[in-house]
Amino acid sequence: MAFQIDVLTIFPDFFEGPLEESLVKRARQNGRVEIRIHNLRDHTRDRHKTVDDKPFGGGPGMVMKPEPIFECVEALQAKEKKPGLKSAGGLGWVVLLDAGGESLTPKLAKELSRRKRLILICGHYEGVDYRVQERLADQVVSVGDFVTMGGEAPALCLMEAVIRFVPGVLGNRDSLKEESFQHGYLEYPQYTRPRKFRGWEVPEILASGNHREVEKWRQTVSRQITRKKRPDLMEKITLIKKETNL
Repeated sequence: MAFQIDVLTIFPDFFEGPLEESLVKRARQNGRVEIRIHNLRDHTRDRHKTVDDKPFGGGPGMVMKPEPIFECVEALQAKEKKPGLKSAGGLGWVVLLDAGGESLTPKLAKELSRRKRLILICGHYEGVDYRVQERLADQVVSVGDFVTMGGEAPALCLMEAVIRFVPGVLGNRDSLKEESFQHGYLEYPQYTRPRKFRGWEVPEILASGNHREVEKWRQTVSRQITRKKRPDLMEKITLIKKETNL
């Protein structure tokens, strides 16, 4: 059975190109993943297909209305409703993309990949009526400490991160073990031919054939790069180790 993703958006055309490229396209063609895009405007009840309104209490911008979102999710779940199914199963695990959510990490992506079905809600404008987060979403996820024009780009990031963990999508599952953040550190540098390019040579140890020394070099450099580029990660790793020892 294919891993299913339903995306709720007011800009369905946003996804046309990205979903027809690379491993995501192959995963869909091979039946590993099924992705369906739903236009929230199809679930409005006025002739203008209104999906937003002014915020209570005043303030700039507009806020996405709860009705189209609730009705779209409920319509999707009604199609799959069978006795015994829970939210984490056929009915779908509802995820709201929001800058105030928990950070998307490899661990979270792997956890989400174990769900049979995801329903992703893409916010827009000044945000989504809070009752969606409070009463409808199973989880709120952020792809980083920054704000985008809407939830479409973050939804693509989440899909890319999650789909890679779906069994059968990656040709070599071992590649997941040696990526940045998998062990807390950034990934070590990668090189390929030519060994010498414009006077810059590949580190000699990588061509030595001594796999034990290569592994030691990679671990050392991985920590050095993390310490230099992401000292915040080093502090987090140190804290986790201290807590583990305690």
